[in-house]
Amino acid sequence: MTPQTENDRSGDTHKAEPAKPLLSRIGLIVFGKPRDLADHSIFHRLALMPFLAWVGLGSDGLSSSSYGPQEAFLTLGTHTYLALPLALMTGATVFLISAAYARIIEEFPLGGGGYNVGTKLLGRNAGLVSGCALLVDYVLTITVSIAAAGDALFSFLPLGWHGWKIPVEAGMIIGLSILNIRGVRESVLTLAPIFLVFVVTHLIVILGGIVGHAGQVGETVSQLGSSMRSGLGTLGMGGMVLLLFHAYSLGGGTYTGLEAVSNGLPIMREPRVFTARRTMQYMSVSLAFTAAGLLFCYLLWDVRYTEGMTTNAVLLQNMMGSSALGEAFGIITLLSEGAILIVGAQTGFLGGPRVLSNMALDGWAPRRFAALSERLTTRNGILLMGGTALVALVYTSGNVSHLVVMYSINVFLTFSLSMLGMARLRFRTRKESPMWKRRLALFLVGLVLCSTILVITILVKFGSGGWVTLVVTGLLIALCQAIRAHYKNVGIKLAKLYSLLEQSSYDEPGGSKALKLDSSKPTAAFLVAQFGGLGIHTLLNGLRAFPGHFKNLVFVSVAVVDSGDLNETDAVRAIKERTQKNLEKYVHLAHSLGMPATYRMDAGTDAVDAAEKLCLSLTREFPHTTFFAGKLMFDRPRWYHRLLHNETAFAIERRLQQAGKTMVILPARVE
Repeated sequence: MTPQTENDRSGDTHKAEPAKPLLSRIGLIVFGKPRDLADHSIFHRLALMPFLAWVGLGSDGLSSSSYGPQEAFLTLGTHTYLALPLALMTGATVFLISAAYARIIEEFPLGGGGYNVGTKLLGRNAGLVSGCALLVDYVLTITVSIAAAGDALFSFLPLGWHGWKIPVEAGMIIGLSILNIRGVRESVLTLAPIFLVFVVTHLIVILGGIVGHAGQVGETVSQLGSSMRSGLGTLGMGGMVLLLFHAYSLGGGTYTGLEAVSNGLPIMREPRVFTARRTMQYMSVSLAFTAAGLLFCYLLWDVRYTEGMTTNAVLLQNMMGSSALGEAFGIITLLSEGAILIVGAQTGFLGGPRVLSNMALDGWAPRRFAALSERLTTRNGILLMGGTALVALVYTSGNVSHLVVMYSINVFLTFSLSMLGMARLRFRTRKESPMWKRRLALFLVGLVLCSTILVITILVKFGSGGWVTLVVTGLLIALCQAIRAHYKNVGIKLAKLYSLLEQSSYDEPGGSKALKLDSSKPTAAFLVAQFGGLGIHTLLNGLRAFPGHFKNLVFVSVAVVDSGDLNETDAVRAIKERTQKNLEKYVHLAHSLGMPATYRMDAGTDAVDAAEKLCLSLTREFPHTTFFAGKLMFDRPRWYHRLLHNETAFAIERRLQQAGKTMVILPARVE
């Protein structure tokens, strides 16, 4: 007898499906219809080509030009003449960090974000620190981008309207959460026109700002020279250098989106390395030009701090004057700036759940964060990012200056660890590369630069929000260590509990003759995952509880596709093959016990939904079926057990009982 899958049995395919509940219908409208895992082209359609990757990931870096240069320039105070060297340093830093991450992309073609770099090059603990820093960073990416967007959009509105800023910003976060649950490519396509408007308007502003002062080049140079001499007399050379580096460090928010491309490699179109490198080129050129250009224009147009307005709004006001056309262009530019910041927040929803799912697969976070929704998005991670971003927004009251400080610390912590890891790798593999000295120098310079910015930011801004980032990141690291320790402890206990079962000697599959099934007789269906102690324990205990009653055995399994399996086009086929091999082992085990057996399987992203459909289909073939499932039971249950260990068995039991079917859950006790 040949085992079948659900798709092989089509006798009931024409039956009308029951009407969905109201909440389910609303969910379909808001989040979209489920995607078909059997459609092999879906992975190509979900992936991003270089331009769309620039929009979805590069927008974080480009949007940071709306608040990074502002923080650096305002730190200069009255010594605005330092804006020129500051602009040159900013542009050079963008290109240096981008060049380093281009090499990281080559080294980690499946995703070279700080978590993977730290884990593989510096060790598990360094990877944990980098991963936790990235998670906090991505939450703050969303928060600071949305808060800065609110500042930009409210810059041309009366101060009396600013009481609505926080509610509007909260609505933006909720809206982006819904867009990302619908799917990556859809959310990026929706925001692409906004991105283009920003690029065009800011290109006009920067070129217009420089050309507008072309006739006063001599006067401007003379003023800069006299201001420099005056500054030397007031501050001295040492004081001037310290002020310049202070402003340079506090403008660190400018570079915060540069890692997004290496983190987002899994959602890019093949060839991924080429796509990522091209995206990095787009990002570095556009960010260096925009950030440095704006700093230079602030200097040329004598931009000063104005309450209720961003520096870019003041620049536009100084440039455009009071003409109707100028005001209209200024409003369009500020709207595009606010919109690009919203697009920049998109990176937090793309990168954050990706890092969280990688950490979940490694046991640092609850495993449910690696699960995919029917839309093939990490819904749990997206909801967590959106929810915590709302908390951060309310806590800081949307204060961009505080958020940028909190944001920059973890960004440069991750940068520093990545640079250190790559420098170490280049030194260890120096005999294999003739260009190792040049590349080692690149990462060492990057390490010095990033660690310097990190230290200065912490020391100067510790009391202005820096301590919050350090405390939250430290607590998150401790939480992840506790989660991993729990999983490891449970794994050890299960291994001891089932060591005899798992080491039982059975012939390899195919060594015994298949026994004939009789669908009219009582059947026991066992819901199993991988072949191991828990499944064997459930099988033996189920037969022991009903001696001689069941005449057929059916093993049911769902090939659950999570984010770790979605990196390759043939992921569904590969995981189906793994699931089938496990089921064949169970069937052979049943045959060795003298029981006729077969299996049924399907693939899906939600184990409960797929298992329910598979079980109900099975009862049409075997009417007298009783279902069995194993469930870890702790002698001393704790509140966190529900979060760390899924409740799949109980959820399936409720579904089957509602359909009038019998299911028995057999406990596997863990002390």
